[in-house]
Amino acid sequence: MAQMSPEEKRQTLHGAPLWARAATVAAGPLINFLFSAIIFTGLAISQGVPTDPLTVAQAKPIAGVDGVLQPGDEVLAIAGQPTPELEGFAEFIEALPNQSPLDWTLGRDGSEISVSTLHPYPAMVDYVAPQSAASDAKLKVNDLIETVDGVPVGTFSDMKALIEGGEGAPVLLGLNRGGENLEVSLTPRRVDEPQPDGGYVTVWRIGIGGGLAFEPATRAPGLGQAIGGGIDTVGYIITASISGIYHMIAGNISSCNMRGVITIAETSGDAASQGIGSFISFVAVLSTAIGLLNLFPIPVLDGGHLMFHAYEAVFRKAPPEKALNVLTMIGLVLVIAIMVFGLSNDLFCP
Repeated sequence: MAQMSPEEKRQTLHGAPLWARAATVAAGPLINFLFSAIIFTGLAISQGVPTDPLTVAQAKPIAGVDGVLQPGDEVLAIAGQPTPELEGFAEFIEALPNQSPLDWTLGRDGSEISVSTLHPYPAMVDYVAPQSAASDAKLKVNDLIETVDGVPVGTFSDMKALIEGGEGAPVLLGLNRGGENLEVSLTPRRVDEPQPDGGYVTVWRIGIGGGLAFEPATRAPGLGQAIGGGIDTVGYIITASISGIYHMIAGNISSCNMRGVITIAETSGDAASQGIGSFISFVAVLSTAIGLLNLFPIPVLDGGHLMFHAYEAVFRKAPPEKALNVLTMIGLVLVIAIMVFGLSNDLFCP
């Protein structure tokens, strides 16, 4: 360095101005976040948003729906209640009678017809979470859950309430899978679920997501809408992760929420088995998590280097060399400890 000219030193990291060094360090995590936002934006564009009025693209292949709803059917009313515009549809679903079947009024080929079919949000498996009780029990997308411990269920909320009410006790699910009746036993797992106020609530989940009884017709969202949704998703992952770390440190939620490389690998495999969209979404979530981790103010991570740059900006000089060496060793030990902690949770947490 001593033999370099000022112009040559400017081309090195150590010889660059403070702002350039800080920007170079911050670029790594920011690229992680940008990459995730681009993926979520692309997924939103490829998957589309439902058309208004709500129209059936394809009935789900589940008993009681397949063959009743037809492609192109407009959903005009359910249980005598006119279908609202899409922004009010979630509240509309919650206000419907909690039962199946229900009477639907459809617009088909220019005429109104009435049919009797399942609740629009039936106790159907629309998504299986990786590394969940449902995944271990081999539940499949489009399985229709008809009973929980022998109790009939007509809606997803019915099924959810019965499972949560058992507070972790094993449950026996009666399924209809492509017309075949099956029974599956599984044990719900504790989930510390983030709340809008930043807190957490402990619930018991089997690891499935629900959905409409039909695939809605979709349209491509506006580019601004898709980009905004992608950025919002990245922001939610970041805030939920920070909140989770805080609540783990405070002892409010289980430390088993932090996992290591084994769980990452297994979750990656499960996500890939559910399709390219699920796998790409998992990659985006992982990219956001890596970017956030790198911003932690731990020496050897990007956040630690930014912390040193902040010191230099305030005191107009770099931190002492001895202090840097000691803090770097401490940071390395912390990073290794975090990795070991996550690995031990992979091995010993349920």
